[in-house]
Formats: sequence, structure tokens, C-alpha cells
Amino acid sequence: MNAIGIIGGSGLYDIEGFENRQDYEVQTPFGAPSDTIIGGTVAGRQVFFLPRHGKGHRILPTELNHRANIWALRSLGVRWIIAVTAVGSLKEEYHPRDVVLPDQFFDRTSRREHHTFFGRGIVGHVSFADPISADLRELLHEEALNAYARVHNGGTYVNMDGPAFSTRAESNANRQLGFDVIGMTNLPEAKLAREAEIALATLAMITDYDCWKVEDEPVTAEAVIAHLHANVAMAKTILGKVIPRIPLEPTWPEHRALDGALMTDRSLWPDSTVEDLRPILGRFL
Repeated sequence: MNAIGIIGGSGLYDIEGFENRQDYEVQTPFGAPSDTIIGGTVAGRQVFFLPRHGKGHRILPTELNHRANIWALRSLGVRWIIAVTAVGSLKEEYHPRDVVLPDQFFDRTSRREHHTFFGRGIVGHVSFADPISADLRELLHEEALNAYARVHNGGTYVNMDGPAFSTRAESNANRQLGFDVIGMTNLPEAKLAREAEIALATLAMITDYDCWKVEDEPVTAEAVIAHLHANVAMAKTILGKVIPRIPLEPTWPEHRALDGALMTDRSLWPDSTVEDLRPILGRFL
């Protein structure tokens, strides 16, 4: 099965044409995913939805079990992921309720050892110079333009830990470094998707100006939620149009990301690690 995964929050389950719904409780070697995964079909394509923070938004960014989330989706046959996420703007021209399709990341997270499937006897180093699937991002760009006028194709997403929002000093430093948007969740998803040979692109919705814009009120959770709700209809429209355009066969560069990335000789792979990573390493076994 070459399925499509959507990582997002509440309100994104009702894409037009989403049919044949079924719940999937997936157990992983890395623990439990954020929540039950909801499967169904859109335009004849198998689609799986995972609410990143759990239903009701119960999980902090640093509490997210990204490995479990991506492993679970890969075990269900997902080969493409669209990650829908809220971000803060670090640029004057990037307004709240605009869409950003990042093509780069900058890592300010502190739990990087949790952002890889490798270790425990198998060493892998994937290429990550271009962390976003260019083909999937272009599909999102085309449909976002059709749905909404203010779309920014490309840009750097700086990933902080949270859960507190930035200080003004941090926000200004990120602006001086040329970053475009800031968030708390998406980079680990992109790293793990690449290791799992999944093509991932991000549909980022701007909810605020972080806190650098002194003439505006600093970002609050209340303001973020208001803009998120306004963006739900737009996200549904974009997703509903993109899903039927995704190829049936996984032939993009991301789908062979492990070619040349595995450093440990196959004869030395521990059986227990192989078993845990079977959905990811299956074509090498």
C-alpha cells in the first residue's frame, strides 16, 4: 500500500470526500503514537490522519513521541506526509493567516537523540541538505495559490523546544539570522520521515508575529487558536486538491533515502533492532 499521511490537529478530519473511516491503534517499538490514527479514502487514495498533539491538544511539543508517530504511519504503508502546522512569522511581509511552504530548517531543539531511528547496533546517516520533498511542496504550492492569495513558497523554519514562546531577544536573534518562521514540532518529523523513506512537505499556517513586532501584542495561545480556526477551511481545501495529484508509486528521491546511508555491515545488524525497524528497513532484508 502506498498511502498518504496527514499530520495535523483537530478540524482536519473532514476533508471533502473522506470516506470509509476506520480507527487504527498502532503499537510501536518506541511507545505509543500521539493518538489513534484515522484511516480512510480520498479520491480513491488511502489516507491516514494523525493528530500531532492528540485529540484535545494534550501533548506538549517536547512530549511528542515523533519516532512512534512516524513509525506508525510507515507501518501502515505511508510513503508521503503532509505536515500541517502553526508557525510564528519572523518577517514583516509574512502575515498571520498566510501560508508558508518551508524548504529549509534550523534546529534549536534539545532532544535530538530522539529524532532518529538509528542506533542500537545500526548506524545510518541520511542526506538532509534539502529536508523537504520538492515535488510534494510544488503540488502544495500550486493548490495553495488556487485556494489563497498569500502563499510563500520556500523559507527557513527554525524549530525551538517550547512550550513557552520566544523572548524578544530570541525572536530578534532569529530574525537577524534570516529565518522566516518559527515553530516547535516539524523538524523532528522531517528528519524521521527522511529516515523512513517518506516524502514530506509542510503546510505551515502563520498565526502570529512571534514577539519581535513591538507595535503588536506578543503572541498568546488565545491568538494562535483564533487564527488556527480561521485556517482550517483553507487547509482542508488545499489537502483535498493535492491528495488526488500525488503519484500512485513512490519513485521520488526521498523514497530511496537510505541508499548509501547505512554504514553498518548487514551481517552485524542485531536481530532485535532489525525487527524493530522492519517497516523502514524492509527492502534491505
